[in-house]
Amino acid sequence: MHKKYRRGIFCVTCSKKPLRYLLLQRKLHWKGWEFPKGGSLAREKPENTVKRELFEETGLRAVNIKQFPVRGSFAYDKKTQAEWKVKGFKYSLFSAEVKKGKIKISKKEHDKFKWCSYQQALKLLSWPDQRKCLKTANKTAS
Repeated sequence: MHKKYRRGIFCVTCSKKPLRYLLLQRKLHWKGWEFPKGGSLAREKPENTVKRELFEETGLRAVNIKQFPVRGSFAYDKKTQAEWKVKGFKYSLFSAEVKKGKIKISKKEHDKFKWCSYQQALKLLSWPDQRKCLKTANKTAS
């Protein structure tokens, strides 16, 4: 049994005027809606993970990044544990403001994206920890 957790970030992604949140529809490992997220590379600073993952998953660049004092973790399913050779994922919460532009989603992981109001995003997000992260980031987003 794997004991280690993969280190990474959750990135609540938004554009302003009007305030909209970007959600991605996941198709790899599970199906549902999420924010951009991903694992850190060896010795990569978390803020650089945010920039890299946001660009890899959406093609967008962050114009403003904030870190929040929120951390969490979740265990992977058995198949994903075997694939990654870790028990789960340990994240730090960030938000990234982006300028709306052409979205180029990573077809390997996601098959759709959607710009949502806060209420829409809250309803669509698949996991309670991501809803909690949205509530935290939304307090400073307006």
